[in-house]
Amino acid sequence: MSILIKNVLLEGKEQNIYITGNKIESISYTGSRGRPETEFAIEGKGMAAIPGLFNAHTHAAMTLLRGYADDMPLQEWLETKIWPVEAKLTEQDVYWGTKLACLEMIKSGTTFFNDMYWHWGSSVKAVAETGIRAMLSAVFIDGFDTAKSKEQIKRNKALYEASKKVPQRIIFALGPHAIYTVSEESLCWTRDFAEKHDLLVHLHLAETTAEVESCINRYGMRPVEFLDSIDFLNARTIACHCVHMNRKELELLKKHDVKIVHNPVSNMKLAAGRLPYDDLKRLGLYSNIALGTDGCASNNNLDMFEEMKIASLLHKAFSGDPTSMPAKEAFELATVNAAKMFRLNSGVIATGKLADVVLLDLKKAELVPNHNLISNIVYSANGSCVDTVICDGKILMAGRKVEGEEEIKEKAQEVAYGIVK
Repeated sequence: MSILIKNVLLEGKEQNIYITGNKIESISYTGSRGRPETEFAIEGKGMAAIPGLFNAHTHAAMTLLRGYADDMPLQEWLETKIWPVEAKLTEQDVYWGTKLACLEMIKSGTTFFNDMYWHWGSSVKAVAETGIRAMLSAVFIDGFDTAKSKEQIKRNKALYEASKKVPQRIIFALGPHAIYTVSEESLCWTRDFAEKHDLLVHLHLAETTAEVESCINRYGMRPVEFLDSIDFLNARTIACHCVHMNRKELELLKKHDVKIVHNPVSNMKLAAGRLPYDDLKRLGLYSNIALGTDGCASNNNLDMFEEMKIASLLHKAFSGDPTSMPAKEAFELATVNAAKMFRLNSGVIATGKLADVVLLDLKKAELVPNHNLISNIVYSANGSCVDTVICDGKILMAGRKVEGEEEIKEKAQEVAYGIVK
C-alpha cells in the first residue's frame, strides 16, 4: 500500500509525507516536483502530523471494568473488587475488552501499547484485527506456590513459541506481575529465559508503601535492592510505577539502564504516590522514562493527551517549579522515549521510520490559535482532536471513523455487564 499525505503541517511547514509499505519513504515540501503515484491520497491541509502515541503500561481488557470500582485503597480495590471479577473472565470477554481498548486508543491517536493481562491469545487476536501495534505479556502470578510456578513457566514457554506466528507488529514479552505476587524462583526463571531469548520484561515495581514493607519483611531489602541482589535488573527491564524508591534504588536503576513507565493518573487516583521524575532526570535517566495510563479500572480512560497534561502539571505542582516537565518532555515521554524503550524504529516522523502517523485537526477549537503546537498538544488537546490514524502503513481511522466501531462498543458493553452481575 502507498499513501500520500499532502500539505500537512510538519515541523512548522506544510509538507508532503509519502508512505510505502509500512515505512515513511520520503518527506518533501509542498509544491515540489515529482509527486509519486499513490493508492491513497489524504488532503492534510488544516492538519498537523505527529508520530503515533505510545501507551507504555496498560491492562487493556480492563476497559470492561471502567467505573466499576472507584475511590478505594489499592489493596482493597484489588482484593475485593478487581481480582474476584478477573477470575471469571473468559477468552471472549478479554477479546472484546481488548478490542474496545484498541478502538479507544486509535480514536485518541495511540498506535502502540504495552499490555499485561489474562488470556494472551485473545489479546493477540484483538490487536491483529484492529491493526494497532502492541507488546503483549501474560500475567505471571504464582503466589509463592511451587506448583503454580511450574504451571506458569510451562504456559509462558508455550506462549513464546506461539508468538512466532503472530503479526510482526505484535511483540511477545514476559510479564511477572510484581515481587509481592511472584516468587524469587520464578523471577530468576524470568531473568534467564528473557536473557536467552532477548525478551523485554514488564512488571509493576515499588507502586505502594505496602509493597516496600512486604519486601523488607520477606527479603530484608527494599524492592529495587532485592531485584538487584538476584541480578534481575538490566536494559530489558520495563518497571512500571516506581513511586516509592530511595536514592540508592534510583542509582541502581541508572546502573542497570532500567526502563521506567510513569503512570500519573492511576497513581493519583489510587493515592499511591508519584514518580520522583526530577530526581530521575538529574541522574540522567530522562530518556529511559515513558508514559502510560495503566488500566481503565484505575484511570479511567486511555487518552494519552490527558496523560501528558496531567504528568506535566503533577510535577510542576509538587515541585513548586513551573519549569518541571515542560511540554516538550511530556510529549517525548509518549513518543520518542517510548519508541526507544520498546526497540521500535518510530517515535518521530522522518524518512525510513515506521509509518505510524497521526493527523490532528487544527480547526478544533482546542487547537486555535496555534502559537506553539507542542504546547497545544500537551496542555490543550484531547483525543477528539485526532482526525486520522495510520499504523504500520495502514489507515485505521479517517475522519474519526473506525471500521466496526459500533459493533465493538455494543459487544464490549454486553460482556461487561455480564461479568459484574
